[in-house]
Amino acid sequence: MAKMMTKAQLAGRLAEQAKISKSTATALLDEIASLAAKEAKNGFVIPGVGKVVLVNRKARMGRNPQTGQPIRIPAKRVVRIRPAKQLKDSLLGKK
Repeated sequence: MAKMMTKAQLAGRLAEQAKISKSTATALLDEIASLAAKEAKNGFVIPGVGKVVLVNRKARMGRNPQTGQPIRIPAKRVVRIRPAKQLKDSLLGKK
């Protein structure tokens, strides 16, 4: 299995393609990440990749895997990334 691309590798690739410095590409990635964190409550779209959203999970019953005892899992908010149709089609192929 191939290794995941690191932030430095991604910045290097972006810098090469856009003909900008690696430090500028790194700053761009940092700005996108901070914008996504600030705007997730409203939904933040990265075109062609997906949408970052906050989702409320309901409380539910689960099991402790060691003892098998039922436990209550409390409600909480989680971050989800919904992949864009374009990304799904390019990875999985069209149906």
